Amino acid sequence: MSAPTYTRSPRSASAGVEVRLPWWAIALPAVAFAALLLMMVGSGQAHAATDDPAIGQLLQRIVDLLAR
Repeated sequence: MSAPTYTRSPRSASAGVEVRLPWWAIALPAVAFAALLLMMVGSGQAHAATDDPAIGQLLQRIVDLLAR
């Protein structure tokens, strides 16, 4: 008994594959890429905050509480 062989139909071999994407499938990755690129480019202008001692006080209190 021989096994059946499957061949492609002539319609599928000659027909091109058509893929339709919704508009947001292209727009969202493009917007995300642009936002990340802007964040990387703009990060060179960032400066450390030296006027806010609240963070230092908070960290000091956490260290004091853990040391007990």
